[in-house]
Amino acid sequence: MIEYDATRFTLKAELVERIEKLGLHQSLFPNSNESIDKLVRQLETINPIRQPLASNYLPSLLGEWELIYASSGTVVTRQLASIQDIWSGIKIKRVWQSLADSNITKISASNSAQLEIPILGEWQLQANGYWKKEADEKTAKVSFHSFAIQVVKPFGLSNWSFPELNIPVLEFLQKEALWITSYLDQQIRIGRGRTDNLFVFRRDVTPST
Repeated sequence: MIEYDATRFTLKAELVERIEKLGLHQSLFPNSNESIDKLVRQLETINPIRQPLASNYLPSLLGEWELIYASSGTVVTRQLASIQDIWSGIKIKRVWQSLADSNITKISASNSAQLEIPILGEWQLQANGYWKKEADEKTAKVSFHSFAIQVVKPFGLSNWSFPELNIPVLEFLQKEALWITSYLDQQIRIGRGRTDNLFVFRRDVTPST
């Protein structure tokens, strides 16, 4: 057991170090890194929590997580990558996910991103929805029921913000996507999307703004 934990500790340290060397822009925009993906696969094989969505593991799963790596980017960064020639000054400040217990079969989830747009200031985007747990307690069907947009620092002014704009998604337009939590411990969480995209999260101890 000691050797097992030591291996995980070493792999996690190397994984975080390699991701940090990439820088936030490169780690979250579409740009798969084979050395990082290999470390992720190694961690997945020694996952200490095989059923991360089980009720007894919720204390380890719930809370706020910072997204530090996305092998094929995120919904936001893929869109930004397609317009970088137009708005090359757009910067990703932070991407994070908040998970909360909803009921025995659902987990409330919100995905947030904070962007810095030239002249316009800092904007926050948020998608709110649920994870519906599957029987294996590691797979969930994810759907979003609303989106929110807010200018949190218009024109760079930190003491001023605009009201949040909420946009509900009509029920018949809500689509479900599969999400697998393939690794979980107290500090690191790894997820895979429907097309096997990798997402690495680190436990966030800094409150969102």
